This record gives sequence, C-alpha cells and structure tokens, in this order.
Amino acid sequence: MIQRITVLGSTGSIGCNTLDVVRRHQGRYQVFALAAGRNAALMAQQITEFTPRFAVMADNDAAIALQALLPAGCATTVLSGSAAMADVAAHADTEMVMAAIVGAAGLLPTLAAARAGKRVLLANKESLVMAGPLFMQAVRDGGAVLLPIDSEHNAIFQALPADYRGDFTLHGISKILLTASGGPFRGRTHAELQQVTPAQAVAHPNWSMGQKISVDSATLMNKGLELIEACFLFNCQPAQVQVVVHPQSVIHSMVQYCDGSVLAQLGQPDMRTPIAYGMAWPQRIEAGVQALDLFSIARLDFEPADEVNFPCLQLARDAFAAGGTMPAVLNAANEVAVAAFLREQIGFTDIPLLIAAVMQQHTVQAVTELAPVLEADQWARECAGRWLLQAGTTLPESGNAC
Repeated sequence: MIQRITVLGSTGSIGCNTLDVVRRHQGRYQVFALAAGRNAALMAQQITEFTPRFAVMADNDAAIALQALLPAGCATTVLSGSAAMADVAAHADTEMVMAAIVGAAGLLPTLAAARAGKRVLLANKESLVMAGPLFMQAVRDGGAVLLPIDSEHNAIFQALPADYRGDFTLHGISKILLTASGGPFRGRTHAELQQVTPAQAVAHPNWSMGQKISVDSATLMNKGLELIEACFLFNCQPAQVQVVVHPQSVIHSMVQYCDGSVLAQLGQPDMRTPIAYGMAWPQRIEAGVQALDLFSIARLDFEPADEVNFPCLQLARDAFAAGGTMPAVLNAANEVAVAAFLREQIGFTDIPLLIAAVMQQHTVQAVTELAPVLEADQWARECAGRWLLQAGTTLPESGNAC
C-alpha cells in the first residue's frame, strides 16, 4: 500500500533528502503536499518531479512567483501562509508528515499534524523546545506516532528498548549520551572565536546543513536545543543527558545502562539514514547511504563539551530549568541573534550575550495553552531587536537593553 507524505520544508536540506528517499521508493511512497519558504524555483522543480496535490509557500508573493513558474494546467494547487501549511499537514489524505521547517515557523503545522494523528517525522526541534508539554500532549491526544529525525535523537530511539515508555528505572537506563561534533571551532579560545566570520561558521566539517543550523552547531546551541528536545521526547531531566563531543560524527548517540552496557548507533553522517528509518519504521529500507567502513575510520575520539567558550549549552539548560515560556524565549532570541550574525551585525561571541540578555528580562509564564508560547516568542524577538539597536553603538553586558 502506498503511503502519502507531506513534506514541510521541502526545499531545505532535510526536505530534499526526504524527497531523495521517496525517489528511491516510488512504489511505496507518494508525495501528497510540499511546503516551503520562498524558494519558488526549487519548489517548481519538485512539483514537476513529484506532482503533489498541494504546494504551500510561506507568503503570497512567493506563491505568485511559484505559480508563474508552473505550466498552464498544472494539477498542483498553490497555497500560501502558515494556516495552509497546517491544513495540508492535518489533511485526511496524508498519512505521514515530515516536519522539517526550521525554527518557530514550523510549530503550528507540526502541532496540527500531531493533533490529527499523523506519523510525525520530527526534524523541527523547535516545536518541542517552544511548546514541549503541549506538543507531547497533542501527540497523545491525537494518537500520533512520533519519530525523531535529528540524527542524535533517532540514534537514541534506536538504542532504547523497543517498549520504552519514558521510565529510566523500569528499563535499567543510567543516562543518555548525546553526541556532538564540536562544530568547526572546537578547541578555539574566546579571543579566536571573536574573529569568526559567517562564512567560517556555516562550513560544518561533517554535515551538510542550512545556514541557521550550521551556526547553531558552531555555537553549541544546536546541542542545547537537542538536550531540551531529548528531555521531552524521552521523559528525562538534563542531569540524565550527558553531552559528549565526538569529532568524527560516526556514533550518533548512545544509551548507557545500569549493567555497564552502552548501546550506540553508528553510521555515515548522512541524514537520509534517520529519514529512511522514520519513514519505514519498524522496517528498514535502502536510503542511498554508503555503508560504514570501520577500517577507514580507524579511531573514535571523545571529549567533554567546552561550556566556558561555548556558553549556549548552559543557556539551554537554564531555560529548561526555568520552564514555562523560557525555552520559547531562548529559541526566539537565538533565531534573532543568528540572523544578525549572518548579516554581520554582531560578532560570533555576541550571540550568547544577546540570548542571555533577553532571558534575564523575561518573566516566565506557565504553558497550559499555545497563546503564552506565541506571546513569549514575539516578546523575545522585540526585546532582541532593541538589544541590537543598542549594539549598534555599544554592546550591552546585561539585559538592561530590554
């Protein structure tokens, strides 16, 4: 039976890799809908190849640009906006949703897929960071199947017992070992990090990713967001998750058990492996990924994360500990900071300064519905914008700019 899939973020790295897996298994999967930001040219190519019923762009201008690229009589209906993205994610005629829109923009359509009981392939970690309790409740209420696609969380999922239901003690689990490559600046001093350029920050040594995620990897914020994600996905606390820097990116994460065993998932640093695993689970399918040659790797190295020169990891721990709306504030401030860095408005080491300043000014609200999360997200972006205005003359060392 052919399974129909909606790909949110189809023109990004994860989306393109997802479509590559679909391409290899066209008798098994069919693209129902594609959704993306503003890359109309690539979306038009994807429509030509996969002929989805719907294509959704971030805004009306992008939708108009896309429509102009499509031939007359094209059967794909072009839509725009976040509401349309949520609609195609929850549509009755799709069984599976790849949630790969980067950042807060992915929250609403991913939440809609969970509420509609879809198989949710979660590559949008921000959905859990911003609204973890609400999202996990939506999964339970909707009867959704939630499968993590981030390589680390997918590895943890594979290394946990098949019947794991969120109880470390019941299954004899000691801790989760969350691996990190260390990014392109592992071992750099604070003075060296002050000279980092955007071009250097987006050049990840192992993974092919978008600019935002690459910068997050370089600051270790990506690992901080993943730590929060792991806590919600696997029902644990930050103290039960140890970040382990593993430069080769061959071991994607591990689970340590009370009997001394450590189970690890190994593979090439290629996102098609976790994507194919999520699409076919509990089966496995060919993903187009080269087999791992242990003899060519020869060695595996491990070291603790440098949280002195890369303070974003601790900021993420602080946000989770504060709870409520604070993780949403962390995420929003980081998105603003990374965008400003990529525009060369601030330096690399200013990213955690901006995030910390915004967090210091936030009054945490309980999250029992979505409204406080969205309000906190908007407040944090405005606060970060005021920080940037002051940064044009003097970089603030505290949160007073907000």
